[in-house]
Amino acid sequence: MPELLLELFSEEIPARHQRRAAENLKKLVTDGLVERGLLYEGAKAYATPRRLTLNVAGLAAASAPTKTERKGPRTDAPEQAIAGFLRAAGLSSVEEATVQSDPKKGDFYVAVTEKPGERTTDVIAEIMPQIVEKFPWPKSMRWGSGRLNWIRPLRAITATFATDGDEVETIDFEIDGLKSGNITYGHRFMAPEAIKAKRFDDYSSSLEKAKVVLDLDRRMEIIRSDADNLAFAQGLDVIADKGLLEEAAGLVEWPVVMMGSFDEKFLSLPEEVVTTAIRSHQKCFCLRTQSDGKLANRFLLISNLEAPDGGATIVAGNERVIHARLSDAKFFYDTDLNTPLEDRLPKLENMVFHEKLGTQSQRVERLVQLADELAPQVGANATDAARAAKLAKADLVTDMVFEFPELQGLMGNYYALAQGEKPEIASAIFNHYKPSGPSDDVPTEAVSIAVALADKLDVLTGFWAIDEKPTGSKDPFALRRAALGVIRISLENQLDLNLQQIVSNHMARIASVDETIVADLMSFFEDRLVVQMRDSGLAHDILDAVLGNGGLAKGFTLPSIVTRAKKLAALTESEAGESLVAGYRRAVNILKAEEKKDGKTFADPVDNGAFSQDEEAQLFSAIKVVNESVAANIASEDFDAAMQDLASLRTPVDAFFENVLVNDDDPNARVNRLNLLARLRDTMHLIADFSKLKG
Repeated sequence: MPELLLELFSEEIPARHQRRAAENLKKLVTDGLVERGLLYEGAKAYATPRRLTLNVAGLAAASAPTKTERKGPRTDAPEQAIAGFLRAAGLSSVEEATVQSDPKKGDFYVAVTEKPGERTTDVIAEIMPQIVEKFPWPKSMRWGSGRLNWIRPLRAITATFATDGDEVETIDFEIDGLKSGNITYGHRFMAPEAIKAKRFDDYSSSLEKAKVVLDLDRRMEIIRSDADNLAFAQGLDVIADKGLLEEAAGLVEWPVVMMGSFDEKFLSLPEEVVTTAIRSHQKCFCLRTQSDGKLANRFLLISNLEAPDGGATIVAGNERVIHARLSDAKFFYDTDLNTPLEDRLPKLENMVFHEKLGTQSQRVERLVQLADELAPQVGANATDAARAAKLAKADLVTDMVFEFPELQGLMGNYYALAQGEKPEIASAIFNHYKPSGPSDDVPTEAVSIAVALADKLDVLTGFWAIDEKPTGSKDPFALRRAALGVIRISLENQLDLNLQQIVSNHMARIASVDETIVADLMSFFEDRLVVQMRDSGLAHDILDAVLGNGGLAKGFTLPSIVTRAKKLAALTESEAGESLVAGYRRAVNILKAEEKKDGKTFADPVDNGAFSQDEEAQLFSAIKVVNESVAANIASEDFDAAMQDLASLRTPVDAFFENVLVNDDDPNARVNRLNLLARLRDTMHLIADFSKLKG
């Protein structure tokens, strides 16, 4: 089978960029081939620390020739029109055009262009320099006297094309002085010799012999399997870490798993401190004992070579570094414990949160006020909520968090407990950042809920007040995540919070209250809610219909909006609901047409004494009863009853449209019936804006 082999060989590519880079190479090359008429059967990209590789199988040796016809003007058209056609078609005279006849339109010129197929090797030689020069690295560099920007210095380019036979052709091109060829290299230390590349199978097997595992996923599986086996033999379990596993696989071409140890005294540190130090600094895996699940004083490291001494020197070196890191961590921890969190608060005065929103100290003052206000609304002790909010940011100025920023909140929890704070206050310090993502848990304890909401609502209110809102894909202050956090906390804890009022009150602490800004922030919450609930299976048009009738800006709460939407979805999926919605649409369409024709809206009181048919009176009576009942049930948030009330309109609505002519010849009867339909529309809008439903 014909196949293309490409390899870009460089100095070490950062692990976090390898997978994306391999996929980008695949997309850019295959898109370029398809654009030139070259189809293929399959393509797969690979990455190691020192190479990006692409194999394209089932690729034709050349593209098919093409023939295109471009229709021109009639042969008796003005000379100016014919000249324009010739220029556009790339012809020098009419003799180069053909003449075709049409029974109706007569004779006209046609430019026939025949393009021979292109050799695949020529196409690759043309597109590869462009692809490499414009490759979308997040960051790139130049080196030496060259002009090429690449993630790391590019050292060699392999480009071969194999036909159905044994013939393999090297594709020649040059990028910034570096010529392509058919030579690659094995492992930097264990097999650095040159390797002649042919077909992909030969290439990959030769690399394997030269201590290079080409496939990133296979390196990950080797590490996972060997790590599990080595740990199991010692009565230990590996602490799973998918991100670290991929990073470790991206650091090596020939993974070798080894075990080291550290002094047991460091196990007195919080577990997260130990695992973070070992993971962050040495990219090593931590272990637990199988017997009790406690953290073990062992770790697994991933080497990039098989050492002559069995890895003793490598293990010893890692043990020394980890000992130093854990010694630092223990010093930081012991030092931090000696200073109460409250005594650290003055240092927050020197930490700017945002130039327009003040320092972290000023932010803490706002958090205390907001948490105190929220506490009774979420069932929390106000004193505890205010205390937790006051201490929530204190660990930002501890030595431990300065060294390991990812431990903020967590270290505050440990220090608060050690310094005698209430468990619920310590827990709130830890949980106030949650949820940090869609898979993260939300706080469920009342004090934690109050502080977590205060933290997110302060951020959102503050940045809205200074007009620093997300734009497009840019969200530097993670405001979308903060809004989703508020939504998840509210929904999962069923909190009936008037966000519009809370935000208005809090904005007064930051700037003068602008209700248009508050309303805009409520719309932002609603947009995030639609996204969140769509992912949960609730159709966006259902939520749009509910929000169209009144959302957060009108004082509705997040749980009530979602409950109303779910009940509306159930109603519209029922037979009665479908019929009712159909009747609503018919009524609205009639009203729109007649209002446009009359140049006015129909909103006058209905004259029940002017009815001439029973169906009019029955619909009027039903609407009156349902209107009052729905309004009362919405006020008490009994949405089941409200939907049942609405469903009861189905029969009188169906009967009305079956037996009553709205546009009666009698103008008074017509207007009265249109006012009746307007009353029906308004009654249904007490629940939702049904015009926003699809279908």
